Amino acid sequence: MQSFTYHAPRSVPEATQLLASGDGNAVFLAGGTDILVQLRENLRHASQVIDVKHISELNELSMDGANGLVLGAAVTCNQFLNSPATESYTALRDATQIIGGWQIQSRATIGGNLCNSSPAADSVPALLALGATVKFATSDGVQELPVSQFCTGPGKNVMHGKGLLIAIYIPPAGNQSGSAYQRFIPRYEMDIAVANAASYVELGKDGTVAEARIALGAVGPTAILADEASAMLMSKLPNEEAIEAAARKAATYAHPIDDMRGTIEFRQQLAYVMVKRTLQTALRRAAGEVIVAHPH
Repeated sequence: MQSFTYHAPRSVPEATQLLASGDGNAVFLAGGTDILVQLRENLRHASQVIDVKHISELNELSMDGANGLVLGAAVTCNQFLNSPATESYTALRDATQIIGGWQIQSRATIGGNLCNSSPAADSVPALLALGATVKFATSDGVQELPVSQFCTGPGKNVMHGKGLLIAIYIPPAGNQSGSAYQRFIPRYEMDIAVANAASYVELGKDGTVAEARIALGAVGPTAILADEASAMLMSKLPNEEAIEAAARKAATYAHPIDDMRGTIEFRQQLAYVMVKRTLQTALRRAAGEVIVAHPH
């Protein structure tokens, strides 16, 4: 392991000031499941490591009916999964339970998964489908924006290594709503998605779709919000014909690479299958059915 100076700031301004003074050689540490591996294997170099786990604002995990869920950037996957406040956010719970094994989940954070900005990240399609926004700080101040605008490319995001993610905000789930996440991987555990998808559906009093969001992952440089496919469900009864049409449309958003893990055609087909399955599961959950399934 390369040597570095360790900092443990107690506030967001102190943390961002330390990052700015690091002159490009400082990194943030939350869960550490990626950055510590990168430093140990010399895949990344830093002379200063800034541990943000002691900042209270980054550890908030709360829920209220009016504003929804506040998920601090340093909240671990395990804390998220064990909190009753997160029970209505089933798509993100589906995704979070497969971010590494249970040892990793006691350290890893959903905020870190988002900041890694991998196109195949498990949490990002779920956050998109749930309509999440983020708050982050740089030396220039605090900004908020939708998650759909946060990741800008593989391993890249709008903070450009000069910001600190503070929290993720997810609006309240509708009264008759459901969400789901699924991925396809070559092995059963501990692998990266070849394709993944998440869906959110909310039904109106007449049984038609009042709100829908469909997101895809691992089939483009960033996770994708399939707006036109979501719009195709609006004001319609969510029958198999409507689901099939939306899933087919969503698959047209997939522009994957062709590599040893799958061809372009294979991944586009997976995108269609994942969207169709997540829509079906989301609708069953909206109908009140409790589905606790491993989302592979």
